[in-house]
Amino acid sequence: MTPSPETNSVIISPSPRLPLLILLLSASLWFLPLSPWPTLVVGLFSVFLLVQTYILKLEFSEEDLVVWRGQEELRRFPFNEWMSWRLFAPWLPGLFYFRESKSIHFLPILFNPAELQEQLEQRVGQLQQGKP
Repeated sequence: MTPSPETNSVIISPSPRLPLLILLLSASLWFLPLSPWPTLVVGLFSVFLLVQTYILKLEFSEEDLVVWRGQEELRRFPFNEWMSWRLFAPWLPGLFYFRESKSIHFLPILFNPAELQEQLEQRVGQLQQGKP
């Protein structure tokens, strides 16, 4: 987690656990009858996610969740438009879900799940959905 001294924003550190887990899964597919295609497809997807892990950044500012690709801002999600959020299987890591008034978002957790949860609870904790 990288706090910014001049503002109250935090950038979540990357975590390659999900892409590496998918890469292991792809290796286990080698023994399927259609081999090597399932292994190659799932393996390439894991490499794509691994690259995204280190290219994308999540920044929590006072008012927004900001998604960055390098130095380019991709999208800004104002907290005042959020209706709910939840982390599915953060121990894997799994998916990050949040709902805005306009749309629903599911994102793979490519970031440190503990830091992500801490910032979500701090910034929009009252909107957290309970476990089923």
